[in-house]
Amino acid sequence: MKTKKNTILGKNKTVFYQFIVFLIFYLFIIPLNLAYSLESLNKLEGDLVEIKILDKMSSKNSKLTLKIGEEKKFENLLIKALKCKNSEFDDNPEITAYLQVIDITNKKNDEVFVFNGWTFSSSPSLRPFDHPIYDIWLIKCFN
Repeated sequence: MKTKKNTILGKNKTVFYQFIVFLIFYLFIIPLNLAYSLESLNKLEGDLVEIKILDKMSSKNSKLTLKIGEEKKFENLLIKALKCKNSEFDDNPEITAYLQVIDITNKKNDEVFVFNGWTFSSSPSLRPFDHPIYDIWLIKCFN
């Protein structure tokens, strides 16, 4: 039976190659992946919100585009979009937006907002906008 020689440290190059692969992976691949995920998160949030407003009295639909943070007047409503986000999944797209709506004809001091909260494009009845004259639906969020 033949005995094997002891391997001298430095002669075995597989450890060296494993170290090089490990170094490349942690210096290049992981930062690229992190940068890609941060970029994709930024694409999910939009700068503009498009909503559809139905006037129940005249049955007229109107589309309104809002910039995030700016207030826009539509008839007797002041509408402000604070945040807008698209879903990360393409198979079941979900658009969410945080809206604040004030009825300027309402002079009651105890009621500040007609609507103040998140609204969802796929299920507007989850957080209903309750107004006697207008209905609001979220259409899309984009840059």
